[in-house]
Amino acid sequence: MFDIKEELKKLPSKPGVYIMKNSNDEIIYVGKAVSLKNRVRQYFQSSKNHSPKVISMVSHIAEFEYIVTDTEMEALILECNLIKEHRPKYNIMLKDDKMYPYIKVTVNEDFPRVLTVRKINKDGAKYFGPITDAYAVRETVEMINKMWPLRKCKKVLPRDIGKERPCLNYHIGQCSAPCDGKISSEEYKKFVDEAVDFLDGKHNDIIKKMQEKMEKAAENLDFETAAAYRDKIKNIKSIEERQKMSNTGINDSDVIAFVRAFDDALIQVFFMRGGKMVGREHFLINNTEGMSRNEIITEFVKQFYSGTAFIPKELILSEELVEEERQIVIDFLSQLKGSKVTVTVPVRGEKKQLVELAYKNASITFEQFGEKMKRDESRTKGAVSEISTALGLKKVPERIEAYDISDIQGFHSVGAMVVFENGRPKRSDYRKFKIKSVIGANDFASMQEVLTRRINHGIKDSMDKKNGGFARLPDLIMMDGGKPQVKAAETVLMSFGLNIPVCGMFKDDRHRTKGILYKGKEIYLPSNSEGFKLATRIQDEVHRFAIEYHRKLRESSQIDSVLNHIPTIGSVRRKALLKHFGDIESIKNAEVEELLEVEGMNIPSAEAVYSFFRQQNPDIK
Repeated sequence: MFDIKEELKKLPSKPGVYIMKNSNDEIIYVGKAVSLKNRVRQYFQSSKNHSPKVISMVSHIAEFEYIVTDTEMEALILECNLIKEHRPKYNIMLKDDKMYPYIKVTVNEDFPRVLTVRKINKDGAKYFGPITDAYAVRETVEMINKMWPLRKCKKVLPRDIGKERPCLNYHIGQCSAPCDGKISSEEYKKFVDEAVDFLDGKHNDIIKKMQEKMEKAAENLDFETAAAYRDKIKNIKSIEERQKMSNTGINDSDVIAFVRAFDDALIQVFFMRGGKMVGREHFLINNTEGMSRNEIITEFVKQFYSGTAFIPKELILSEELVEEERQIVIDFLSQLKGSKVTVTVPVRGEKKQLVELAYKNASITFEQFGEKMKRDESRTKGAVSEISTALGLKKVPERIEAYDISDIQGFHSVGAMVVFENGRPKRSDYRKFKIKSVIGANDFASMQEVLTRRINHGIKDSMDKKNGGFARLPDLIMMDGGKPQVKAAETVLMSFGLNIPVCGMFKDDRHRTKGILYKGKEIYLPSNSEGFKLATRIQDEVHRFAIEYHRKLRESSQIDSVLNHIPTIGSVRRKALLKHFGDIESIKNAEVEELLEVEGMNIPSAEAVYSFFRQQNPDIK
């Protein structure tokens, strides 16, 4: 048993990372500290100075762990890595974790290439970006490959020169074939230098060189070459016009501002490269309630730049970083970049105007997304809260698991489990079960098997210290069905000593969700309420998942049909019977005369089918 008071006494006065866990052994918060002893103890002292978020978190802490580091920098790096890996509930979290495309020029090779990548490596190559518009990246790379005959292959040159004939790109004029020795490295380097100048935005220099080559070709009456240079100049000018949306004296910088409302904030980032705005992006983050603006922007900077491939020379922010972390964050960014990074909070001038522009864009975007966020909140967490209130639960369930059993042609059964967390489907935790111990259509016994296997898996995963999948038990179980299904689940839970509320979702005569059965009572939510809509979505989803599974098994012929066990009935007649009658139940109730109407059926076969079902089911008249 973890004794928090005793463990607090053992904390060292050293830098490190602390990890808070709940009773399910799930990581719910990760933080760093200059002194673990002082920082962790603060959580368990008087709560009068704590924010509601911290008070809620502390109430769920069952135990904590810590990792001692040599420096605060090591602690910050470890904290970022652990947050990204475990995504703890109470940490501020980026909802949009993107890896942007970059254009890479492999100048570290003898015959460089131009590529699109999403990660920067310290390999001596030149990288341009990030570029938020993936289409613009493809368009730029394609234009470079058309304007300069650079190779696209992965051959190792000069080692592989002459080993193979030039590829198609050479024959259509889009490669100078260094692989066949048709161009020297010096001449090839001139093409590469021009392409790099193009990416650096030195368009005027390139246009000047191309105009000279165009005029020279025209003087030599080489009008085809002159026309090619004319078209290239036209393309460059076209791109230059599109990039003039912003042209400032600010070089490689990111401009960051944000707006917030309650538990959410929207961050707007402008990417400035070579004095031009090459892109912008917004990020939704949550769990910001009770945090200062300085804390929000500090956490964003730490999380975003610990995962992005490019660190600019300067961050231009709307707010100061948290004073105690300012220098360590700057050192962290500089270490990632490999050179000095500056952080500026401007009060006047061009940089201030850019920050204000980013803030305005954040406000506009937040207005657009704000209503959507409210609707999503109502459809998800709000809907779960409605269901919780209707059932009279003591706490709003975060994790809901729903179960359904589907018969396969009346003979075999499969089970399905779907998971909703905070009102949203968590498809990575969906599970399906092929019934092993039950023969025939027995939903009660099949459900007992499914629940038993699910809980046993959960116990095993918990012992193996796994955090996902089965390891976390549900806060509420919803069964597709009525009293028998609910009773089956309650019986299994009782055998394991678990006290998890179970309710059934029953349907009307038109096979639509009608209400919820809980503790023997039928509960009806208003049909236009979000709670009712969520219950309907859950019931439809688990039914869909079960049907999808048994259809897949049936199509792959992994399941026997009851028809397989009828003497003299082969695959052709089985298909004909199902096609004619539609389902097993209709075949069971058919008379011999009706069976003879099936294509390919003769008297002995019809009598075999008739006799089989009367012997198996003597109650059929």
